[in-house]
Amino acid sequence: MNRERIVLILTIFLTTFSTVCAQQNPANKTRDSADKPTDSANKTQDSAKKTQSDCAPLETGTANAPEQKPAFPGQTRACAVKSDVAFDVTVLAKGLVKPWAVEPLPGGDFLITEKSGQLRIVSAKGEVGAPIGGLLPVGAGGVSQASGQGGLPPIAARGQGGLLDVALSPTFAQDRTVFWSFSEQRTGGSGTSVARGVLTADRRNLEQVRVIFRAMPTYDNGLHFGSRLAFGPDGMLYITLGDRFDKATTRPQTQQPGSHLGKIIRISPDGSIPADNPFAKQSGAMPEIWTLGHRNIQSAAFDENGRLWTVEHGAQGGDELNLIEKGKNYGWAVISYGEEYSGEPIPGNITQKEGFEQPVYYWDPVIAPSGAQFYTGNAFPAWRGSLFIGALREQRLVRLVIKDNRVVGEEHLLADRNQRIRDVRQGTDGALYVVTDEANGELWKIAPRR
Repeated sequence: MNRERIVLILTIFLTTFSTVCAQQNPANKTRDSADKPTDSANKTQDSAKKTQSDCAPLETGTANAPEQKPAFPGQTRACAVKSDVAFDVTVLAKGLVKPWAVEPLPGGDFLITEKSGQLRIVSAKGEVGAPIGGLLPVGAGGVSQASGQGGLPPIAARGQGGLLDVALSPTFAQDRTVFWSFSEQRTGGSGTSVARGVLTADRRNLEQVRVIFRAMPTYDNGLHFGSRLAFGPDGMLYITLGDRFDKATTRPQTQQPGSHLGKIIRISPDGSIPADNPFAKQSGAMPEIWTLGHRNIQSAAFDENGRLWTVEHGAQGGDELNLIEKGKNYGWAVISYGEEYSGEPIPGNITQKEGFEQPVYYWDPVIAPSGAQFYTGNAFPAWRGSLFIGALREQRLVRLVIKDNRVVGEEHLLADRNQRIRDVRQGTDGALYVVTDEANGELWKIAPRR
């Protein structure tokens, strides 16, 4: 055998031996798997890409401010979801005059406010009661006959103002105390105020009526009063307020701690100021302030974890969902999505800036939100944990699916009924109850289909 053939045979042998060893070496497998995804990982990535590409956003209309981009994926135009929940809508009551709020009572009845100044009880069967006495009627001031206390001004039912929200005391079963917000007629204009009173045993009157909070300053228009009332797990009363709409005079005050306008307020049920409020010891600041930088909040609800969420009327193309945290600044009108109603840009506005909170979610175009409820009942297991929001402009009930503080799905319900939904609450029976913002307003019950 000549030398060349021997070299050739040895080369083939060594090459084959090296290949076999490499295939049997676990370390090489580890390195290979680190450098290249496994089949399982490839399948997972392909599935994720497919899910994202298959996700159709619920909102497909033209944006008011298409040049504005979300700060993170999913901040707007979330995936459309369908819960496939079978339900019936029953009209429990009609003839309500611009109802603004519905508050379930123990036993299944409801307190309902009418913007023109009436507070009524509607029974579980839909029987509409006479106005409860003790609230001063529109345009009449002076001493409350029920309480004997003077100085409770009348309700200013003008524009967006009137008798607004109503909430039961956390200890209502023992003290029968009711809280309500209203636009108060004052010298020089009006402002959002909150009062409390005790419902008599026959449920016909409110006694011991007194105002426990007045938003300042007073301003002379009928716009952007807020307001929702929500008791937190800490027993404190949270009050949402608006900016009163004037671009030159009141809008800048949303960033000023010396004004209540555009703020969320936190007070004790007796009206006193909690010592742990973030601005309680700051010179020149309104001590009731909890957060600042809001435009006009008409939706507020606590989730099962005791966290406060609000949905506020933004600019044109800027309605937003916020997770509220003590002392934070939510941006209006330094940062905001959307544009002025005129179609012009918001002066000096940007969408992101350090030190200002981003909304969890925003709508462009808007829904005009009013009323909110996290669903915790047993009647609709598929809806548990969802946030329901009334929509005025869109005339529907909005359902948001929230996971890890992000909106992962949006569903619109009741759009076929073509009515402005002003408030939504969960009843003691687990059904949802809504009131419609109409001159001939209605109370609806949403219950599982039988």
